[in-house]
Amino acid sequence: MKKWFSIALVTMLASSVLAACGSSTNSGSGSTPAASSTPAPAAKPADKPADKPADKPAEKVTGKVSVYVGFQEDHAIAAMKQFTKDTGIETEMVRMSAGEILAKVRAEKDNPKADVWYGGPADTFVAGMQENLLEAYKSPVAAKIDAKYKDPDGYWSGIYAGAIGFASNKDFLKKNNVKAPEKWEDLLNPAFKGQIVMANPGSSGTAYTMIYSVLKVLGSEDKGFDYLKKLHPQVQQYTTSGAAPGRMVGMGEAGIGILFAHDIIKYQEEGFNTIEMTIPKDGTGYETGAVGIVKNAKNKAQAQKFVDWALGVSAQELGQTVGSFQSLTNPEAKNPAKAIKLAEINTIKYDIVEAGKERQRLLDKWNKEVKK
Repeated sequence: MKKWFSIALVTMLASSVLAACGSSTNSGSGSTPAASSTPAPAAKPADKPADKPADKPAEKVTGKVSVYVGFQEDHAIAAMKQFTKDTGIETEMVRMSAGEILAKVRAEKDNPKADVWYGGPADTFVAGMQENLLEAYKSPVAAKIDAKYKDPDGYWSGIYAGAIGFASNKDFLKKNNVKAPEKWEDLLNPAFKGQIVMANPGSSGTAYTMIYSVLKVLGSEDKGFDYLKKLHPQVQQYTTSGAAPGRMVGMGEAGIGILFAHDIIKYQEEGFNTIEMTIPKDGTGYETGAVGIVKNAKNKAQAQKFVDWALGVSAQELGQTVGSFQSLTNPEAKNPAKAIKLAEINTIKYDIVEAGKERQRLLDKWNKEVKK
């Protein structure tokens, strides 16, 4: 009996399975299944990666980025090569002075040709920000940068800092039996008439930094412009590039140059042993070199990758391989041994935001009252 019951039970189960299979086949061949309020079954574990994009690895950004660069060309070229090596993103580069970059970005605002603005004083970036020419981007790397070296909303972030100094040709000093200038007033020495070179502040961020610094050192705009008017006859030439006066002094084409100290050191290291550097004891200004994204950049993802890279240690330390001697803003980056330490010289309180907002007005005044 037990054996018969087992056989009967197996037969009944088999019949149930066949009936279920037949029902499934019929519903798939055109008959309409009964409506159900039961939710669809959850995805299988194997399907989860497709349903949860956040779990995917970040997609690698490729393509190309166009960069306007505001520091010396050898450094710029090395940076572009290293960025491509590190990220795989190709670059297009145009090297200009900071004022020229601002003018070009302004002219191209309806159809931007560049994605990134890299290098040059941050007050020029502030001026661009005021004209809605830059795009905010808070790079995660910027969290490491001191607040005084970056815009709180991410329109620009500092990558280096450098003070204004004087470059003097030693042969010129010896021939004229004069000492290298140690204060701003020393530049008015009659022996220096027609022997000083500096850049034009309209094209050069270096020269605008110098002008803003003079106004602060002398205590007021009126006193500063009185000084600049006296300085004008001493000037042999206003160059387009802020670094050019250093080379001219090194080659004996001028007696005195006004430019950033890190550029003076660069020329000294390149073999211009005739250059003597001094830093104004009565006070000097300094730039915060910056990086930012151009408004409506066509390659925004690539531009963001560039900013991340520029704020990182490897990018900031790269300058040392081509003889750049700025102080670096990333606290994890190692400063060049010969870089001027801002804490060890007499610097003014350089208000980047004010300098940027007042830039065009002060340039117009300089053109009208000084360089007539």
